[in-house]
Parts: sequence; C-alpha cells; structure tokens
Amino acid sequence: MAETYEVLALKYGTHANRSRADNFLMPDDHASPHPIDYFVWLIRNERRTILVDTGFSHAEAKERGRVLQHEPRDLLKHIGIEAETIDTVIVTHLHYDHAGTLEHFPAATFHLQEAEMAYATGRCMCDEILRRPFTAEHVCQMVRKVYSGRVRFHDGDGEIAPGITVHKVPGHSKGLQCVRVLTQSGWVVLASDATHLYENFERRHPFPIVVDIEAMLRSYDRLEALATSRRHIVPGHDPLVLKRYPPLDERTQGIVHRLDLPRTD
Repeated sequence: MAETYEVLALKYGTHANRSRADNFLMPDDHASPHPIDYFVWLIRNERRTILVDTGFSHAEAKERGRVLQHEPRDLLKHIGIEAETIDTVIVTHLHYDHAGTLEHFPAATFHLQEAEMAYATGRCMCDEILRRPFTAEHVCQMVRKVYSGRVRFHDGDGEIAPGITVHKVPGHSKGLQCVRVLTQSGWVVLASDATHLYENFERRHPFPIVVDIEAMLRSYDRLEALATSRRHIVPGHDPLVLKRYPPLDERTQGIVHRLDLPRTD
C-alpha cells in the first residue's frame, strides 16, 4: 500500500555570479544575471526518513568558486535529524554538487542508476569537458561503497519504498534519475538536474551542461508524465522554489521549505 510523505527542499548553497548564458544552451539574452541555488531534499513520514543527494563540502565550494552556506548535515541537524541516523540516500547523479559529503552518512545505503556509475567510471571521463562536473574522489567513494555492499543499483524505474520511486531521465548526465513522491497534494517529482530551472522544461530551453540534448528534451516529457501536474515538478537549482513553496516553519524561511504543499503562486 502506498504511503504519503512530507517533502522538504534544503538550500545549502548558491552561485550568484552567473548569467543566462550559463543556464541556457541558446540564451535569448547572454548577459543578464541568472543565479542558481543548491539543494538537497528530504522525504519523510512517521515510518521513514530518506535523503535525496548529499551536496558538497567547504573544500569543494572553495575549489569551484561556489558559496556554501550550510553543509547538508548541518541543515538536517537544524530540523532535528542527525546525518548519522539516515539509512537511505538516493543519489540522483554523481556530479560534484549532488554526491559530495557521502562520508557524512555512515549508516546509509545509497541508491544510484547503474548507467551513472558506468558513465562516471568509463571512457567518457577521458574527455575533460565531460568529466568537469564530476569530482574523482566522490566517484571513488561511491566505488568503495559498492565494494562494502552499501549501494543499490537501479536500471531505469525502481521503487525505493511505497510511494517513492526513481526514474532514469538522462540528458544532463547519462544516468541521471528523478524521484517521484506521493504526497497529500499529489505526485511530486524531484527533478534534480533533469531540469535545473523551471524555464528549462517549461520553455524547452536546455541547460548547457548536457551529454545528449535529445535525451534531455525527452526527459522533460517524462517529468511531466510522472508528476500530477507541471506545478508538481520541482527543478534542481531554481531560486524560485523558495518563493513558490512555504517554509517548514518561521525559523527556516529561505532555508528549508515544504514541497508537499501546493505552490503558493
């Protein structure tokens, strides 16, 4: 029997020094500022607590010129959850901003698409432009977790728990997966980087870090098929998410917002 869940977006960082040319493959305006935010997501009910992605560390932020406002484990602690107690983590893909700080979750089993591991450890990584969004140590950490029996691979669609499924949505990365969650307001789809911004899928304006443009466009279609409505699709990096959904409580305005409630716009 399917269960319903509370779904939270936890903003841990930002990159303000971006323009539209950084976020759209063929921008209509190259120069206008267009910042992005960085999120991890939490899915929970009275039976389970599941984290989606693990963000990046202070060292990674310094290396890549990003602003890390909170480590994900600190945000979790802010809402009463110890990272060490989380037993299930879904990793949408192995890019640096989604698969860092794996070591902060020592009790977790990690769910990953088989195609993503093959991509991140295969011949495509011989090309600098394709390996640029990856950090080798993150990938090596995940390989070590495979050898310690702490990775569960999925090939396309897979069930994590009743009311929570993962679905392969390639384009940005070869093994990218989104997460579909049943809530009281319907099926919410955590798109992660299948669509960085609302505008990417709403206007079919692809993000420029892309392995396969045609696959990215078809993945936009898949997101819409999986969600109860387009308003139930949550992009991976859009600052508008925090404007369109309410905070968890008065202490978490601009940091932790609820995605299981209807959008406020």
